[in-house]
Amino acid sequence: MKKFNIKVNGISYEVEVEEIQETAAAAPQAAAPKAAPKVAAPKVEAPKKEKAGKAKAKEAVAAGAGEHSIDAPMPGKIVKVVVEEGQTVKAGDVLLVLEAMKMQNEITADADGTVKAVNVEAGQNVKVKESLVIIG
Repeated sequence: MKKFNIKVNGISYEVEVEEIQETAAAAPQAAAPKAAPKVAAPKVEAPKKEKAGKAKAKEAVAAGAGEHSIDAPMPGKIVKVVVEEGQTVKAGDVLLVLEAMKMQNEITADADGTVKAVNVEAGQNVKVKESLVIIG
């Protein structure tokens, strides 16, 4: 049995899945129908309550005067955040990696400046036009 934690619509579930071991098949018998392998249904337990101290998604920081926001061009999942607050970037530098439709998309800086805020973290899902990074 393998245990997995699955999150659906913000609710965590613990699921157990039985692994089926298949052996090498012998030469096929003449006209002997094979029964389909049995697959155990996953055991679903009650949702676990999240701990009070667990941090939720970051609170987005809005761009101020002289700053601009780098927004998500498409919905997806943040795979990697490359920059940190206070870091100087140049136009074309990779800020983060966004996975959308099984493709890894590098989100780059559109101008030179300093990273004022990083509004996302790895593993977070984002929507179109959601603010990812503020550059000033």
